[in-house]
Amino acid sequence: MEIGIVGLPNVGKSTLFNALTRAGAASSNYPFTTIDPNVGVVPVPDKRLDALFELFKPPKKVASYIKFVDIAGLMKGASKGEGLGNKFLANIREVDAIVQVVRVFKDPDVVHVLGDVDPVRDIEVIETELMLADMETVDKAIEKNGRDLKARTKDAEEKKVRLETIKKLLSEGKPAREAGYALEEVRDFNLLTVKPVFFVANTSEQPDQAVLGKLRDFIKARGSILVEISAKIESEIIELPDEEKAIFLKDLGEDYTGLEKMALAGYKLLDLISFFTAGSEDEVRAWSLKRGLKAPQAAGRIHTDFEKGFIRADIYSFDDIMKYKSEKALKEKGLIRSEGKEYVMKDGDICFFKFNV
Repeated sequence: MEIGIVGLPNVGKSTLFNALTRAGAASSNYPFTTIDPNVGVVPVPDKRLDALFELFKPPKKVASYIKFVDIAGLMKGASKGEGLGNKFLANIREVDAIVQVVRVFKDPDVVHVLGDVDPVRDIEVIETELMLADMETVDKAIEKNGRDLKARTKDAEEKKVRLETIKKLLSEGKPAREAGYALEEVRDFNLLTVKPVFFVANTSEQPDQAVLGKLRDFIKARGSILVEISAKIESEIIELPDEEKAIFLKDLGEDYTGLEKMALAGYKLLDLISFFTAGSEDEVRAWSLKRGLKAPQAAGRIHTDFEKGFIRADIYSFDDIMKYKSEKALKEKGLIRSEGKEYVMKDGDICFFKFNV
């Protein structure tokens, strides 16, 4: 799963990306520094994984992860190719979801491309550009669909209804996701505003509470997720050893770093769950999976051969292993289940997959 990091130039987007991932994405005080997307793999914090590691004591602990793609800054007029608009739009089409970074901090040495700090306005500028790009895409799709209708192509009538519904929404200034279609139903349309989105406020150490409050109210009214991060503080945290990092976070009254907050928000946005493989001598590991998928698809996250030759999965719960402390005890109590191809995976399942290729 990939989440694209987008925002206007000079909102601290690439600086934040550097701080969170140490990926070295270019950042500077002028637009278009980030031309090619940079990718950062961010581990998802999970206290259950830590507990399993302490219980089984293998050599290695491997977290599940979210992949963030740092995409070139968007300018007003991007839908018409302004700035790096065409490249921006092409890159964002490839990701599964979007995180919009907006600027809350004030810094006279870092110019704001629209003049003053107003994160709500910035969000509306970005979304307008994405909706304008989608309107152009929908118009082309409707034209093609007209030819398909004449040729009586399969599903052409259903696509016509979806396209007309989405066009009406876009013309009203609403994103395509508000049509309520499943991603699979509109994937072929290649739309931008159908993608799920959350927001990151890049703040200063002492942010303007009036500006931040307005942004919080705006995001809350939309039912969206807002993560508040100071890129400057994150830059300091990322350089600390783990022990000092924990102390620093405690002093700030935080449980998670900004990196971890973004990863957790991405996990929630994409509706992912975690299952685990444990009990081996090598490692305990968390795996991400779309909620509602079945055991063979979970096995396929580990290796495609596991899904192709899936026989069954031996599964027990995190709560049970924490209570009884060993797989042997779980077997004696009949708490390890043998599940087949129709089993729907649950968050916290611990699995051993059996397959034959």
